Amino acid sequence: MAKKTTTAAAAAKAAALKSSKHSASLLSLDPLVDPVYANGEIRSYLVTDPSPTVLKKRSFLGVHELYLVAALALASFYVRLYNLSYPKSVVFDEVHFGGFSRKYILGTYFMDVHPPLAKMLFAAVGALGGFKGDFEFKSIGDYFPEGTPYVLMRQFPAVLGVGTVLLAYFTLRQSGVRPIIAAVTAFLLIIENSNVTISRYILLDSPLLFFIAAAVYAWKKFEIQTPFSANWFRALLATGVALGLALSSKWVGLFTVAWVGLLCVYQLWFIIGDLSVSSKKVVAHFFFRGTVLLGVPIALYIFFFAIHFRVLYKEGDGGAFMSSAFRAGLEGNTIPKNILAQVGLGSTVTIRHLDTQGGYLHSHEHYYPTGSKQQQITLYPHLDSNNQWFIEPYLNTTVYNETFVPLTNGMKIRLRHVNTGRRLHSHDEKPPVSERDWQKEASCYGFDGFGGDANDDWVVEIVDYKTPKGEAQENVIALTSIIRFKHAMTGHYLFSSEVKLPEWGFGQQEVTAASSGRRALTMWYIETNNNPYLNRKQARIINYPKLSLWQKVVEAHKRMWKINQGLTNHHNWQSDPQDWPFLLRGINYWVRENKQVYFMGNAVVWWATTTTIFSFITYALVNIVRWWTGSPVGSDKNVYNFNVQTFSYVLGWALHYLPFFIMGRQLFLHHYLPALYFGILALGHFLEIFTSYLLARNRALQNVAYGVVVIFVILSTLFYINYSSLIYATPWTKDKCNAAKALSTWDFDCKNFHDSLAEYSSETTSNTPTSSFQRPSVDSIVEQNKEALETPLAAQKAAVKQDDHLSEEKAKKQAKKEEPVEENLPQVVPPLAVDLEETPQVEDVQVPVELEETPQAEEAEAPVEQQDTPEVEEIEPVIEPESEAEAEAESVKEEPVKEEPVKEEPPKEETPKEEPVKEEEPAKDEAVKDEPAKDE
Repeated sequence: MAKKTTTAAAAAKAAALKSSKHSASLLSLDPLVDPVYANGEIRSYLVTDPSPTVLKKRSFLGVHELYLVAALALASFYVRLYNLSYPKSVVFDEVHFGGFSRKYILGTYFMDVHPPLAKMLFAAVGALGGFKGDFEFKSIGDYFPEGTPYVLMRQFPAVLGVGTVLLAYFTLRQSGVRPIIAAVTAFLLIIENSNVTISRYILLDSPLLFFIAAAVYAWKKFEIQTPFSANWFRALLATGVALGLALSSKWVGLFTVAWVGLLCVYQLWFIIGDLSVSSKKVVAHFFFRGTVLLGVPIALYIFFFAIHFRVLYKEGDGGAFMSSAFRAGLEGNTIPKNILAQVGLGSTVTIRHLDTQGGYLHSHEHYYPTGSKQQQITLYPHLDSNNQWFIEPYLNTTVYNETFVPLTNGMKIRLRHVNTGRRLHSHDEKPPVSERDWQKEASCYGFDGFGGDANDDWVVEIVDYKTPKGEAQENVIALTSIIRFKHAMTGHYLFSSEVKLPEWGFGQQEVTAASSGRRALTMWYIETNNNPYLNRKQARIINYPKLSLWQKVVEAHKRMWKINQGLTNHHNWQSDPQDWPFLLRGINYWVRENKQVYFMGNAVVWWATTTTIFSFITYALVNIVRWWTGSPVGSDKNVYNFNVQTFSYVLGWALHYLPFFIMGRQLFLHHYLPALYFGILALGHFLEIFTSYLLARNRALQNVAYGVVVIFVILSTLFYINYSSLIYATPWTKDKCNAAKALSTWDFDCKNFHDSLAEYSSETTSNTPTSSFQRPSVDSIVEQNKEALETPLAAQKAAVKQDDHLSEEKAKKQAKKEEPVEENLPQVVPPLAVDLEETPQVEDVQVPVELEETPQAEEAEAPVEQQDTPEVEEIEPVIEPESEAEAEAESVKEEPVKEEPVKEEPPKEETPKEEPVKEEEPAKDEAVKDEPAKDE
């Protein structure tokens, strides 16, 4: 019995000692080993294979570290999921990404400048929550109706934000930081205001940051594995998968791929210099790293686009950005079908421009105000009877011997406009808009009884390298032969770029005759073709070919790139890259009910991170000079690990930040978040070296070091708390708001808030759109207020009208403050005329703008072209009106048969100058006219 008691006591003592050991390890664990150098015949070299001891030191410490991680998780869940249901209306670029989720659910094709993964994930979450696509996310401030699972859709990025915090902790542990310092750094990420804000809404940044954080963690895990072991392959594959997910969410993921690639090159340099590694293993390193780290991301990227195209199978507003061949594969398209293949004299055709989305060669009975003042020639994006041209011989004979005469390469012809009877013409006059010497005016010229002149003659040239071999290179075949029209008198070619005519030209695309310029802009093809000398039953019929997945991916990326490059217009909330590290200004997300959501970072963490980055760059330059002079550098294990790991994170910061300096598009503060993440990881290593090495030789100084860290954390927490009203849209006062403006460039509007908190509790705020704007009827007012019976009915109406007017005026002021800043949404020119049988196709426009974030341009009412147009049936527009935020256009209403001049107004944020298809421009509430940003 005594023996059993002694054994139990010994076991309890051992358990207590073990517990004490684990507890101490959270503070005093040394996760580092000395670098190993070996001597070669000529030189010493670094042994690159990780020591097995490293894996043991950086493995999970058990229950005590589990408590630490659980505390981080709980704190992160609270901070990121707190009161997600408020605001109960659309915030910032939820206009775009919520709208995209809706279109995935409905299956209607849309165009965006970002890859599809993150948007598809939001759509999947919404569908799981029962979202049927019945809410349009039209405008900032639109209230969510019952049944829209917006809280669930916001919980998704919030949970990913929690995951990013935990991944930051585990990443630092794998890169040699002690648990307590890793936890402190992760806590700084928890209370970093911008990361909290961005993870609370239906935006792309939180999924992107999570996937980037996963890639960084997997890579750091990979670095300490024994080469070619099972764990080494697992970590390598995990890195490739995470890179693919990041790249498939936003193109910023390319910078992460580049970061891993450069670190591979850096490590392979030392592996080649490690004389203990055979040449065969060096080749294996190159092969496996290259195959997995490039092949897996590319395969995933293509895979997600395949899902994207399969899910979006219906014609939608995004179709206007795409070619007719692409649109022909969408359900419900109105692309011409069953076209006569052989084109000849006597054919009535429509002629489509190849290299722009401008559309069809077009004319109408309106005239140039300058130059020859003859009838206008333009490109028009929609099907219309004014697109039809009759091919006649240049000698103006009308006798074809009742036989079909094919249109051949080198044949001279004239093109007569069917509706007006005038012929396509060019001469020595300057174009109406373009002022280059090598461009001349193209017009329509003629009158009744006039047989034409030599300036009406054009030579048809088939472009053989663009046309499939065979008959199409000899005779013009509809859809297949790529042709040019050479003016016989001057040698100039019929030409069009994306230059737009002003109001008098209805905003349509200019057409000229050019002797220079990009060759592709002189290329055309025949889309529709009718010829009375061909028996349709016996003639060959042709349709647009079905595109392969690769062809769809290539075309989509050409459009995405072009739109992204066009997001150049100024946006109210854009900022410059040189301002980001210093947090000079934020972005207004939402203003309502005397509250505001304003995207801004935690200045304490932000400025500390910037100081860390520039301090390390200075330190590195000094050490490079010391190394050149023969001084030993980084021989201590703490210094060696600090140099290697901090270098990798500062490199990640630079790769995710510096490329923005060469971008011409609209930019916003949220573009800095991936770089900031790497900066915070570098900050963690600064805190580690500060507490474990520089001051560790003196216990008292080490305590001071920990005290400094505690003070830094407290200051960061106080900043988070003080500015939390701008994160959660909680009540704040004007005095506190004004006192919080540490920098004059912090432009959140303190006039939005009440003078005292008591005013919030006394006011009754409705969470339903009171300005939605169902005006109370006079009868209902009379019933509810008996005293009103005494008031004349006219007075009541006047009072109601005045109330509505005041609410609308207030909404207008708020609307000016809020603009979604998206980077990816294209914008479109208002449709000019309705087509007889096809959904209007929008012109390609250069996108001036800011999507994940994106600015938008407003549609202006355009004067209607006065002309007699054949009556046509109105068709339901395929494109839904949207405004673009970051340059994303969101509006395309098709209007019946009249061409309208387009007044282009500068988009409010990144908005393609004249974008093919605006995605629905968030309609402005009557009382809340919020315009989504034009870009991102």
